[in-house]
Parts: sequence; C-alpha cells; structure tokens
Amino acid sequence: MRGIDRKKPQVEADTVTLKRAAARFEDLAEYKQVQMQKLAGELVQIGNPFYRTHDVGAGATTQIDGRHLTNFASYDYLGTNQHPLVHAKVQEALARYGVSASASRLVAGERPVHQELEGRLAKIYGTEGAVVFVSGYLTNVTVIGGLMGPDDLVLHDELIHNSILTGVRLSGAARRFFRHNDMAHLQELLESFQGRFRRILVVAEGIYSMDGDVADLPGLVALRERYGFWLMLDEAHALGVLGETGRGTFEHFDIDPGQVDIWSGTLSKATSSCGGYIAGNEALISILKGTAGGFVYSVGLSPPLAAGAVASLDLVAQEPERISRLRRNGAQFLKGARKAGLNTGLSLGFSVIPVIVGDSMRAARLSNDLMAAGVNALPIIHPAVPEGQARLRFFITSEHTPDQIDEAVQLTAECLEKLVAANFGIASLDRQAMARLMSEMASDG
Repeated sequence: MRGIDRKKPQVEADTVTLKRAAARFEDLAEYKQVQMQKLAGELVQIGNPFYRTHDVGAGATTQIDGRHLTNFASYDYLGTNQHPLVHAKVQEALARYGVSASASRLVAGERPVHQELEGRLAKIYGTEGAVVFVSGYLTNVTVIGGLMGPDDLVLHDELIHNSILTGVRLSGAARRFFRHNDMAHLQELLESFQGRFRRILVVAEGIYSMDGDVADLPGLVALRERYGFWLMLDEAHALGVLGETGRGTFEHFDIDPGQVDIWSGTLSKATSSCGGYIAGNEALISILKGTAGGFVYSVGLSPPLAAGAVASLDLVAQEPERISRLRRNGAQFLKGARKAGLNTGLSLGFSVIPVIVGDSMRAARLSNDLMAAGVNALPIIHPAVPEGQARLRFFITSEHTPDQIDEAVQLTAECLEKLVAANFGIASLDRQAMARLMSEMASDG
C-alpha cells in the first residue's frame, strides 16, 4: 500500500473544475423542521423541555438546577440504579477489568462477566444462549440487518420502535406493518405473502414504549405455529416488569418462551445499565457472535456495565417485592389519571403510562409547567408520534411513593386544564408572526 505524500498536492488548484456544490446541512429539510419547532417555541415563549441536566443519579426523584423534583422520566423501574449492592459489583468489576473491554470480544475483549450476564439472560428466557451488545438500539439494528436480506419480508406492529424500522431499512428486506395488536390483519398479510419470500420475520414489543400496552403474545404464537415465520419480541420495557418474577411477557401470559424465536431487550431499563441482548437457540447465538457486524466489529460491552446488569438481576431475584411495588404504583397512577379525566390511551398501567394531550406545543408547555410545580415528566412530540397524539410519558418505578403519584396526577390535571381553557397550542399560533420569523431565519441563512 502506497503512502500519501503530504508535501505534494494531490490535485493542482488551477485544474479543478467544480462538478457540483456540496449540500449544506442548513438546507436540509430535517434541519428546517428542527428550526420550525424552535421558532414556534420562541413565539409562544416555551423553554426547551429536552436535555435537562440532572445533578444526581435519577430515579423516583432527581435534582435539576439545584431543585429537588419527583421524577417520572427514568427507566429505573425497579430502583436498582442507586442500590449499594449494584454499586459494589460495578466497583469490583472496575477495579479488576477497567472501564472498557478495550477491544471487540472476538479478538481481545472477552471477560468472564460477559459470559456470566449472557448465562443469566439465557436462564431467564429458558434458551440455549444469549449475546449482549453495547447498545439496545444497535441490538435490533444489527440482528435484523444480519438475518434478513432483499429476498425476505419483515412484518411488524405499526407502533414498533424506531430501531426495528432502521434494521429493516439497512437489511434491504421488504417491510409491511399490521395494525396495532390486530392479529386478524397480520393473518391477512401472512396469507397474501405466502410463498413469495425466502424468510419472514414478525416483530412486536412486549410492552409498547410509547403507549404502555402489551403485545398479544398468545395470538402471535398461534399464527407462528400455523405460518412458520420467525417471531421476535422486544422486551425492553417488559423485562423486570411483566410476570410474577419479572421474566417478561411469556411469564405474564404463562407461555413457553421457546415459542418465540428471538428475544430482544435492553439493559438500560430494569437492570439500570446500558447495552442490549438477544436470547435464543444455540444456532442463532452462534450466527450473531460470528457474523453480526454490531458485535464482531464493535468493542465489547463495558465490564462494569455488565457487572451492574448482573447485580440488578440478582437484586430483583432476592427482592421480588420490587416488582409487586412497581405493579401497585402503576395501577395507582393509571386509576388516578383516569379518574382525573386524563387520556392515558392504551396503557395497562405497568411501566409506561402516557398522558395524551394533543398537539406538540401543548405537550411541551405542560412539561415545563409541571417542572415548575416540582414534577419532571418529558413530552413526546411529532415526529416521534403523529401530530395530534403528542403526550407526556410517565415512567413508573417501584420507588415512587403513593403521595408522589397522587400529587403528580393532580398537578398534571390542573396544569392541563389551564392550557385547554386558554386554548394553548398550535392552533393558537400567530401565523403572520411565524411567517415573519421564518423569513428572517431564511435571510440570516
């Protein structure tokens, strides 16, 4: 391989002919959309509710800008993030292995704690093996991108997570969605596509991350037995939440976990760590460990993070009452919210409960008003959800107290009532002022 002579210009300046101008990031539609949201917020004086900086480890409570807040924006469903047992295991792994695995596990990054975590996950799902990745998002992208190709089809619930959609796009597979939890619609699609594809993968979520309801696993399993597709269930928000011992959706429905081909999930929710995992049979895990780009060509999961996930699983096994408290708290929040007239959509009151408020501006303002009142809950706005379906998403934990839950529901209802009475939202925007600001932005650009 020849080196590059840095002293010699590779192209003479006077011979360069401009073929095309490089696209400017400022001209992209995605940037303009972000700027539009920013301008709308400035027009009605809404502070940005995102990227709030927490001064401490967040759980049922947090501290932002020196203020103590009740927190409903944490994945720490079972309160393991700040537990001394978990911290001790993390510190032990840090002292022994360092911060990083320092290499792909395939070449030099393998550590005993990786195998321990994978063994623990395989045991939970009753599978022959498991493999952990450095990111939950990367897990879904890598697995679908690695298993599926242009001759294949992916059928997914219409409310599926973005990581699944990205994986399908990168795989080149055909993609169709079925109406949310509608097994009759899924069966129609399976009938129409029979014999037209090499492989078919059906994907659903155990608990849906935006809506808080549960997949129809019995219906999915029944169709799998008849149509012979691969079934993949994303348990990101279900592990540690569903089932008497927190094993997830299959325990919730008392279904043999072997009826699901690919168990997917994250380590950042109930296990208070970071990363993702796949559990399945020996052949699947061998394929992923040997060929999946997001595993083979990526640094291994940080050993302290793996140790933290193992410790969290240990803690939950030792203290199953954490799961009971989470379930009790979720039921209390859902009951109170409905009684207060709040729209909680499809939620069943487990780990995720949305309060649907309508347009994105109203959701952002409601979040800010609640923060001023001492409650941290973040908005989900367009394009993450369709315009008209903007919401605040409340994550419930086992560590919230009954008083914190009742107060949060009451404050949410009161603040929202004021915004509705004032007709605050996108419909109330001064269109002329908005057009003037957009014109100024364009001229500045």
